[in-house]
This record gives sequence, C-alpha cells and structure tokens, in this order.
Amino acid sequence: MIRVLNVISDTNIGGAGRVILNYLRYSNRDRFETWVALPRNSLLRPALEEAGAQLVEVDGMADRSYHREDVKQLRNVMKELKPDIVHTHGCLSGRIAAKRCKIPAVYSRHSAFPVPAKLRCPPGRWVNKFVNEHYADRIIAVSPATRDNLTEGGISPRKITVVMNGAAPVPQTSPEERAALRRELSIPAGDTVFGILARLEDYKGHLHLVEAVRMLKERGREDFTVLVAGTGPFQGTLAQAVQDAGAADRMRLLGFRSDVPRLLNILDVQLNCSYGTEATSMALLEGMSLGLPTIASGYGGNPYVIEDGSTGLIFPSRNAAALAEAMERLMDRPEERARMGANARTCYEERFTGEVFARNTENIYLDILKGAK
Repeated sequence: MIRVLNVISDTNIGGAGRVILNYLRYSNRDRFETWVALPRNSLLRPALEEAGAQLVEVDGMADRSYHREDVKQLRNVMKELKPDIVHTHGCLSGRIAAKRCKIPAVYSRHSAFPVPAKLRCPPGRWVNKFVNEHYADRIIAVSPATRDNLTEGGISPRKITVVMNGAAPVPQTSPEERAALRRELSIPAGDTVFGILARLEDYKGHLHLVEAVRMLKERGREDFTVLVAGTGPFQGTLAQAVQDAGAADRMRLLGFRSDVPRLLNILDVQLNCSYGTEATSMALLEGMSLGLPTIASGYGGNPYVIEDGSTGLIFPSRNAAALAEAMERLMDRPEERARMGANARTCYEERFTGEVFARNTENIYLDILKGAK
C-alpha cells in the first residue's frame, strides 16, 4: 500500500480542494492510501471525511503558502505518518518539510495567470526556478496554460507534467424537477437560460457579462435569463452594476447555492467570463458532463477545454460586445446548441472524467517512486 499525504492550506472549498475530492472518488484504494493535512476548522474537512480521506488538522497554515512554523508542524506530521510521497497543492511549507524528511514531493499548480515581470527576469527568475525545482520532484500543471506560466517563470519543462482536471458527472434531474426549479426562479417560458457559476471576484469577468446583457437589451432582446450563482467580495459591486445597467430583469444574482446539480440541469448554455487564474475550470467540466454547450473567454486554460465552434464558443476576454454576439448566436440557433452540447458530452467522456484524472495522477506517483527506488 502506497501512502500519499496531500497538503492543502485552503480554509474554503476552492478549485484545489475540489480536485482532491474528485481524486478520492476515483482513486485506486487497493493500492493508494490517501491522507490530507489541512488547516484546523477548514470548510474542506466534512467533505473530505465524507469522501473517505484520513485527515490531519494543523494549527496555523491557513490560506498561506509558507511559514517556518508550518514547516515545523508538517515535518512532525510526516515523521509520524511516514508517507511514501507528499502531494502539495500550492503549499511551499509542505514541500520544504518533505525535502527535509527526504520524502518525494509533488507540487500541483492549479491556476493560470500573467507571470509577473520580476519572475520573468533575473534574479527573480533564478530564485523561482531554484525554489520550485529544488523542493519538488515533479510539478503537475492542470492545463497547458499553467505549464506555460511555469516555464515562463524559468522552470524546466522536464519537471512539469500536464494532468488536466477531471470531474464526476452531474446527475440528470427529471423534467418535472427542472420545470419546478424554473418556476421557483420565475424564469419565463421560452427563455434561453444562461448560467455562470463562479466565485464573485473582479477577475471572473461578471462586469463584462453585465455589459453584454445591457447590449442585448438595447437590441430589444427580452427572451433570455442569466443566472449568477456564487458569493465573494465582489458581490456588492456586481449587484450595483446590475442595477445601474438596468439588467435586473434579465440577471438573477442567486448567491450561494447548495443545489448546483439542480441548477446546471436547467441551463441551456454555461458561461465563463474569466480574465484571471483560469486553468481547467471544474464548473465547465461538470456542465459538459450534462451535455451543456459553453461560451467562454479565451483566457488561460479555457481554450484547452472548450473547442471553439465544436463544444462551444470562445470570445476574447474582457470583450463584452463579442460576448453579447456569442450569446445572441446561441439564443437564435437551438440546433447549434444541441450539436455543441452533444460534442461536449463526448469530449467530457473521452478527456475529463474522474477516472482518467485519477489514473494519470497515480501514474505520476508510481513513476516518481520508481525513480526514487
């Protein structure tokens, strides 16, 4: 039995946490024993317990990559658990602790964003290269866009393996359930329903969506509804923008939803308007598992998930006019939506299932351990 200790510093359930949860669902439990070290009182704990992970809560470490006290505590955890491999999710303290305990370490990079100038040029580039290559036996990039970020910061491509995320399929609800939710949300009959499920942050591009909705309304379009699910620090700003644009009759800010599968089931098209930190969007994968076409920005990893014209449409990020054009196109062409949705379902089954993701991850573990021995 191979014991793997995941180290994650998140106190919320973000993309990295969902990656671990999806891995647990499809891991080979006859061969791999999964432990997770996480901050005390993290919101991830109940979900990880339900998924079957064995947990170690660590004081401190909350939402930070490095602190010397975290290194000390994690070293103690590793000395007691004696894992065969340590898999860190953005947590440098975990990699340093693993190096000092002489345990092979994997580092997963879950985001894609513009590389700062200080990391593109010496001496920052040299420091970035040394830290990441010295404290990781292998680096997993969850998208080719993430890999390109890493190499632009000086990290050798030989250290990096691209393993795109996988997701569990979203169960379909009955026609009666879908009709009931549409009534609950007061969605007019005949409306094309768009949906964006994302944390409310500036870089998720919600303001560009507001502008696109305003443009569509100016063209006289009143036959669509946009559902916005999620919370975050941008919530107040977004609510005011919707009011100022006169878009409140078309855009519904739903806040936090615990019934995401039900919500996905009533969408005709899913949206992603991000212009920052987008790698392999779990929300897009879940929608694809239901056969949803997508309109997504061309930022980061989105073009590696959505094939323009086949499984959805790609528009230039921050371009509200192009977004409005794409939305209107799919509103007026239901047959094209159906074709793209069918292609999206096929693409999901071939590339983005949880099984594919788990096997690719475990192959990296085995490859590293074979080299270590």
